[in-house]
Amino acid sequence: MTPPTSVMVVGIDDSEQSFYALQWALLHFFSGGGAASPFKLVVIHAKPSPASVVSLAGPVAVNVVPYVESDLKKIAARVLQKAKDLCAENSVSDVVLEAVEGDARNVLCEAVEKHQADMLVVGSHGYGAIKRAVLGSVSDYCAHHAHCSVMIVKKPKHKH
Repeated sequence: MTPPTSVMVVGIDDSEQSFYALQWALLHFFSGGGAASPFKLVVIHAKPSPASVVSLAGPVAVNVVPYVESDLKKIAARVLQKAKDLCAENSVSDVVLEAVEGDARNVLCEAVEKHQADMLVVGSHGYGAIKRAVLGSVSDYCAHHAHCSVMIVKKPKHKH
């Protein structure tokens, strides 16, 4: 069996949309009924820095930095464990899981470079135009700046 030659990076956070994107990638590229995937899987969680979270609360919040840092580490551990479990459920054991501190847009584009990825998979939060303009779209940024193909996976809206 020849080792995979291509690398797929999947960006995740603690949102339902990002886990849907990971599940979608696993089903479409890694669950080939025993056939080897052409991709090596790298799952990246972009962990916000405590300073970026605390700066939103103003100068009084300096005392809470250690608590915020602890919470962010717990969230990152939970996100990566959930991703590892999802991979295991889909019989994918050869996966690299990383939590990298920083803005998701930069973290994912840097991960593409570091791992020489051929594809980046991200979920779509489906923000409206105003929210997207204020927060910035990670998927939009990556589509324009990552040096590989970018797949934006949209979670279907439930029909009532």
